[in-house]
Amino acid sequence: MKPLRYLSFSDKGALLAERLAAALGGEASRCGQGASLAGWTQSAFSQARGLIFVGAAGIAVRAIAPWVRSKSEDPAVVVVDECGHFAVPILSGHLGGANDLARRISAVCGAVPVLTTATDANGVFAVDEWAKRQNCRVLNPQAIKNVSSAVLSGRTVQVYSPWPISGEPPAFVEQTENGEEYDVRLDVCGGSKTALCLAPRILALGIGCRRGVHQSALERALRELLAASGVQAGAVFTAASIDLKRDEPGLLAFCEGRGWPCRFYTAQELETAQGDFTASAFVQRVTGVDNVCERSAALASGGSLYWKKSAGNGVTMALAIAPYAPTWRWQDDGK
Repeated sequence: MKPLRYLSFSDKGALLAERLAAALGGEASRCGQGASLAGWTQSAFSQARGLIFVGAAGIAVRAIAPWVRSKSEDPAVVVVDECGHFAVPILSGHLGGANDLARRISAVCGAVPVLTTATDANGVFAVDEWAKRQNCRVLNPQAIKNVSSAVLSGRTVQVYSPWPISGEPPAFVEQTENGEEYDVRLDVCGGSKTALCLAPRILALGIGCRRGVHQSALERALRELLAASGVQAGAVFTAASIDLKRDEPGLLAFCEGRGWPCRFYTAQELETAQGDFTASAFVQRVTGVDNVCERSAALASGGSLYWKKSAGNGVTMALAIAPYAPTWRWQDDGK
């Protein structure tokens, strides 16, 4: 997980930054003492999950302006005055977790979290904050406003999920079993042109490949797998293979390009995987285990096979799904 980064501008602010870092984790820096405002911001924006400026909001706004991209990609940014009176999220309040970070800062130093997002100001369900807590990737962030507008206006929002969602639904929100008509879809597959689509990150992609395979061959195999299975790539959280492929350049480049960590298992470890796997005598002779892609996917997911082996052009791929139990929890206070 990416760290938190803190930047202060005075002795008093530095003490607060260090106090917050000690409580919440991360690294505190002092502007002018080994850190410049522009350089620190540029580095932290790409390497940290949250930036905390201990100082004036105007300084933070001007510093982050060149680096702001989108609510689905930007890190959380919170400003805390050096006296610790107020914690103000100024970027990525829900998906990036800035609102939640402001609440955590408040718990440490007693600052008042100043939450200006409409759903928080009105005390109603924030679907993007819920998506983050349920470990989901938002596939079409532009649709968030439609759901928030509906809840703010008092219209009940229909959420489709193949899993039961435990707990008490928030006001103006309910789960539906209708897979055709809904406002929010929580699923690893399917999509919608109008509804908000949330993909839980619970699929592991198992990969087998010939020596010297090119990254483009793996990308093509993935496209074919996603088309056949209907799975959203956003639901994949890791890739996996046998340790014989640990130094395979094409495989490593493929995983890095997708932002997926890649887990590698020995043949002995793969043999311990539980499930009904597609055995191959050829794979057994070459690797010492009868199947690589299905077994590695199952081990990496901690669950069961979702899509069995597909093969072509020297590449095999399979998907396994981790156990998943969504709840209606969307804030630390249990709302």
